[in-house]
This record gives sequence, structure tokens and C-alpha cells, in this order.
Amino acid sequence: MRYAMAIDTKKCVGCSDCVVACQIENHVPTGFCRDWVIEATSGTYPDLSMEFRSERCNHCSNAPCVRCCPTEASHIVEGGIVLVDADQCIGCGACIESCPYDARYIHPEGHVDKCTFCIHRVEKGQNPACVDVCPTTCMYFGDTDDPNSDISKLLKKRKWKTLIPEAGTDPNIYYLI
Repeated sequence: MRYAMAIDTKKCVGCSDCVVACQIENHVPTGFCRDWVIEATSGTYPDLSMEFRSERCNHCSNAPCVRCCPTEASHIVEGGIVLVDADQCIGCGACIESCPYDARYIHPEGHVDKCTFCIHRVEKGQNPACVDVCPTTCMYFGDTDDPNSDISKLLKKRKWKTLIPEAGTDPNIYYLI
């Protein structure tokens, strides 16, 4: 089993409902976020293109944050979800520095925090909160090891990209283009 998320950049309108849903669902402290929306422009004038992207921890298969954690607080659980055990975390920030996606922050209580793919929901057979709340249904979540899953079928029929592929992290967030 390998959980992943695909985000359709042609359908995302940058509304940030995913960000608010995450903050509410996961009791994220005010002023912090586990996911965010960016507006990316590429090309040169007059041939420019723009996309909105909902970004978060990429739940990498080759996660540098896990390798560098001195207490093993950062770890990977079944399904490939990268988590942080707040009780084991000493807040040293090594994982923050090693993450090429800038997806972690120091929680006001002193431990590192990040997207968990709403594992508490996934374990009940539900989608992450961000997926369920999206008004344009641009976010997809599922098991890429299951060839019959919706996300596997989608990744086979659509062109996609990952962020910073040269980092060698083998990310599990895919952006449909």
C-alpha cells in the first residue's frame, strides 16, 4: 500500500478551502499551516502560464527528514505516510532543514508539525479533510499500489509532475498538468 495525492492544476482555483479545512480538522495553531496554496507563473512574456498549487508535505518514499531525525520522531508508517511523534521530537529542526518542500514548522509546543494526510481519517476509510472540502474536486487521494484505485487510473491517463524531482526524494504528491 502506498498512499498518494494528486492535485489537478487545471481545476484548482486557489480558494484555500483546503488550508482552512486542514487547520480546523487538525487544530493547527493560528498563524501556522500544514498546507498552503501558491500561484506559480512560468515562461517568458508573452508566453506565460499560471497555475495554482495546493502544497504540503510530499510524504516522500526517500524522505530526508526521516533519515536525519536524531530521535526517530520523524518516521514512515504503513502506507508510506510520513509522521512526527511529538513526544519523541526534541524540536532540533534538522528535519525542517532537510525538507526541500519547506513543509514543516515548529509547533508552539516545541515539536515539529506537518501534514499527516489526516491519518486519523484515512484509518477510518475517509479522505483527508482537504480532499473532501475542495469545491472544484481537484484533489484525489488513494493507494497507488492498487492498479484499480482511482488515483492509479488517473496517474496513468493524465500527464503529471512532481516538485523538485532532482532532490531524489520520490515524492507522493502529484500535480496533474
